[in-house]
Amino acid sequence: MNQLIDIIVIGGSAGALDALHAILPALPASFALPIVLVLHIPSNKPSYLTQVLGARCALHVKEAEDKEPLAPGTLYVAPPDYHVLIEKRRCLSLSVDAPVLFSRPAIDVLFDSAADAYGPATAGLLLAGGSEDGARGLASIKRAGGIALVQTPDSAAVRTMPEAALALAPIDRALEPSALGAILAKLGERPALLTEAG
Repeated sequence: MNQLIDIIVIGGSAGALDALHAILPALPASFALPIVLVLHIPSNKPSYLTQVLGARCALHVKEAEDKEPLAPGTLYVAPPDYHVLIEKRRCLSLSVDAPVLFSRPAIDVLFDSAADAYGPATAGLLLAGGSEDGARGLASIKRAGGIALVQTPDSAAVRTMPEAALALAPIDRALEPSALGAILAKLGERPALLTEAG
């Protein structure tokens, strides 16, 4: 758990927006890492996540674009009906491959690609949600030597996702959203080690 982190990936579904409203205000404008976020959202209507999250966040918040290079201090949000992947050359890729666990975007797709591209420099965070999407991907991050974080089931409006992650893989920290915000803020300092984050 002493490695430096170069990217943070976050996933969630039902109830995750409430958690993000507690996490994101803790991140300063000087935050030194890119964050890529997948939330399960309807595919048949426009997403307002960038506006909603941007109003609570000092980071630059934008919808992910295909082949876009990752930049520090930016929160990239998956667009409706597209998987978001991270390529080894550290840019984003959008895909219309089949849904995973009935979801597109799928958290597992993002987490697996981040683990492949960044290896032990990846931190993954799985929030509230009503499916098991993300648990396998978080295990991939852990196998690659990265850091696995999860919202505590007791603090989650819908606890299926964090429970699935806790059952599947060793988790570095399971914390309530406010404490997760402090952890991410510490990881976003350079250099920052999880062990220093308390």
